[in-house]
Amino acid sequence: MQFNGVLFFPVTPFTPSGSVDTAKLREHIESRLSFGPGGVFPACGTGEFHALDIDEIRAVVTTAVSAVNGQVPVVAGAGGPLGHARAAARVAEEAGADALLVLPPYLVKGPADGLVAYVEEVAAASSLPVIIYHRANGAFTADAVARLAANPKVVGFKDGVGDVGLAQEIVSAVAATGRTDFLFFNGLLTAELSQGAYRGLGIPLYSSAAFAMAPEIAIAYYRAYIDNDEAARHRLLEGFYAPLVRLRDQTPGFGVSLIKAGLRLDGLDVGSVRPPLVDPTESQLVELKAILAAGRELVGE
Repeated sequence: MQFNGVLFFPVTPFTPSGSVDTAKLREHIESRLSFGPGGVFPACGTGEFHALDIDEIRAVVTTAVSAVNGQVPVVAGAGGPLGHARAAARVAEEAGADALLVLPPYLVKGPADGLVAYVEEVAAASSLPVIIYHRANGAFTADAVARLAANPKVVGFKDGVGDVGLAQEIVSAVAATGRTDFLFFNGLLTAELSQGAYRGLGIPLYSSAAFAMAPEIAIAYYRAYIDNDEAARHRLLEGFYAPLVRLRDQTPGFGVSLIKAGLRLDGLDVGSVRPPLVDPTESQLVELKAILAAGRELVGE
């Protein structure tokens, strides 16, 4: 499995009554495919996996697979309580997903052996390959990732912790196993801000929540990144991504809430976020609108 381009994490739209809006989800995904994402990751963090039941995950992944229609890989989320994670793996396979992103377990923090067992149980629940998401209470040691790399169904690692020293250890530990097909992703919030450093660690891929909201800006950054155009990359970092991060950091959960708000500002009514997340205030929406306008002006230049 190969990913060539920005990794697209779509939001999950909700109707005014609170149900999943599959028509809006299809529109959201199809409108971004022309920008050339490297892969589509439905029902993951930006898609509010934490707030979806199994039937909703099935609907989201089925819609995504249909919308993508084989153009790029579709990687679905599976995590939380072990039973829920296994069920999510099964419905993702039934829906036609190409792989799973194994999100952290629910609430408890287990030792390395327990996390390895958790990933292996989720992997065993379907025939799909899995990518580890290293984040929060699902933080792995280098040895644990190397052990999981011995399983051919484990094909990648996404870093959401941000410890660059540990990330380097993990890259080196996997290389020592002889795996040459193992994929590494930068999965930090607003990953564009840290991707310059991650490329130096041997982690060339990154997820982009901003792509879901403003694909023209995200693609302009990606082109500058792959072309080593540091001047253009830094213009976008300073003029768009850094202000977006400052706004994001005002309220917990805004890594998702701002993306949905940006889509609504652009005319695609994807609904509100589900609890425990909250929507931006009116003053924060004004700030977000100005940040998006500044980013688009930079892209136009």
